[in-house]
Amino acid sequence: MEGGENKYGYMTSDGSTYHLLLEKARYNRSHPTEAESMLWNYLRKGQLGCKFRRQHPVYDYIPDFVCIPLKLIIEVDGGYHNDDRQKFDDEERTSYLESEGYQVIRFSNEEVLYDIVKVVETIKQFIKARHLFMQSLI
Repeated sequence: MEGGENKYGYMTSDGSTYHLLLEKARYNRSHPTEAESMLWNYLRKGQLGCKFRRQHPVYDYIPDFVCIPLKLIIEVDGGYHNDDRQKFDDEERTSYLESEGYQVIRFSNEEVLYDIVKVVETIKQFIKARHLFMQSLI
């Protein structure tokens, strides 16, 4: 297996940090925000045509939701993401993940809580676009 990939053909995190990230991810999974719980009800079990993982380590980060085959990450941002330092950290994280081939889309807690239909429709559009993009790479 090359480049840290596992038997499934994808790399999610460096082996030396994976267990620490996994511990934090497990905690996050058992303590979701209301918005994360609501969105997970739409993403789970492949309901939108692809499998999402919740709080799954990807490199040195733990995105809220990730579809590994499509390299699509969904983040649900609470109010603290409006802080200047957090905005900078989010931009840095997004930039890094995009440099690794992932597409990152973000929604605020309010968007998820008060307009879930629009959020889900937007995600469906991104899934469709990512399917086409990934097919073009083959």
